[in-house]
Amino acid sequence: MLKRKIDRHLEEWKENKNHKPLIIKGCRQCGKTSSVLAFAKKYYQYVVYLNFFENPHFQSIFQDSLDIDYLTMMMSALLGDKAIFKPGETIIIFDEIQECPQARTSLKFFKVDGRYDVIGTGSLLGIKGYREMPSSIPVGYETVIEMYPMDFEEFLWANGITDNMIDMLRISLKNETPVVDALHHRLQQLLLQYTVVGGMPDAVQTFVSTKQMDAVLQIQRDIVASYKDDMIKYASNTDKAHIRECFESIPKQLSKENKKFQYSVIKKGSTASRYMGSLQWIEDAGIITRCYNLSIPELPLDGNAIQDVFKVYMCDTGLFISMLEDGTQFDVLNGHLYGYKGAIFENLIADIFHKMGRKLYYYHKDSGLEIDFVMRYHTEAVLVEVKATTGNTKSTKTILNHPEKYHIQQAIKLGQYNVGREGKILTLPTYMAFLLTDY
Repeated sequence: MLKRKIDRHLEEWKENKNHKPLIIKGCRQCGKTSSVLAFAKKYYQYVVYLNFFENPHFQSIFQDSLDIDYLTMMMSALLGDKAIFKPGETIIIFDEIQECPQARTSLKFFKVDGRYDVIGTGSLLGIKGYREMPSSIPVGYETVIEMYPMDFEEFLWANGITDNMIDMLRISLKNETPVVDALHHRLQQLLLQYTVVGGMPDAVQTFVSTKQMDAVLQIQRDIVASYKDDMIKYASNTDKAHIRECFESIPKQLSKENKKFQYSVIKKGSTASRYMGSLQWIEDAGIITRCYNLSIPELPLDGNAIQDVFKVYMCDTGLFISMLEDGTQFDVLNGHLYGYKGAIFENLIADIFHKMGRKLYYYHKDSGLEIDFVMRYHTEAVLVEVKATTGNTKSTKTILNHPEKYHIQQAIKLGQYNVGREGKILTLPTYMAFLLTDY
């Protein structure tokens, strides 16, 4: 069983005596069900499990009444001895809860009743046009947690890197001292492997167990195909084709010199009005994330974001690699991250930052200034340059040399280095990106 960060969130939720029913949302196949079931079996005597996607007839349980005694009676009638209800000892799991809006409405009544803990999971929650029923959301009676595919730290755990080793990295970052060579080289290898494998649990488990990259690639391509199927099945009829076209344009968008998302790249002559909703659908499904250009690289970042100028990255680096041409896996594993005009490397960093819960920002001016990422770090706005090779940092130095104009005092350069410093620029190995938290 793969160790996931959500495990600790679930334990903390249970330890809170006043906890509400829990909703875990995230893209399909990121491990929601596996984590919730493992937690439930570990901490509860009885687990009542309903999957509304696999068993649509379960929705009938909620048609006539949301009284808790009635609901438990109906679940018992349908599930037999798989549904045992004892206060404080039973947990109820509503899997794919977006398929049954009334089940989500019932969470309010489960909270008020208080006898049973309830967790719902959903992969298409809040998607425009999909089972829209705003009144079904029990505002104030549920806690919502976002779950992502496995992040780089979870990937390290799966590959035998211990918390003690990760603590060594934190000390190196804090003291700005080099990482010991053996660990440094091991983590450089694992970063390349993570770039290709990504964080989908099935892909990670297959990689850890077999090291067969063809099997990993097949899993990834199956997941991408299932996402495309979702776009056809669940989007409104007017959006189906546009959503898929928008999604399939992402590799092309990122392979440009200027990686700003352009609707005309989807189809010649296309405009924002035609595809804006399609892009939002894909983002709401947890498949992509946006990185917004800043009018000026200073705090508050969100306040300085230009909402209609952005890049689009895949939320999982492994899925992105699987969408590129055959042979890309081999190139990356051999250290060639500079293909596609740096898109692979940028998407890797976007993956790492996004899974940390960071919003993404960059800075680009027509004058030629270009900063890959700008983030809040230790209460300041900090420039982040990502270099697949030991490239120059002309834009970074230009901004740092004009503090009266840009109000930037520090920058971080991620690349194939060990820890070091060049004046105001902290150089870090790319694998340390996941440690750049704002505290």
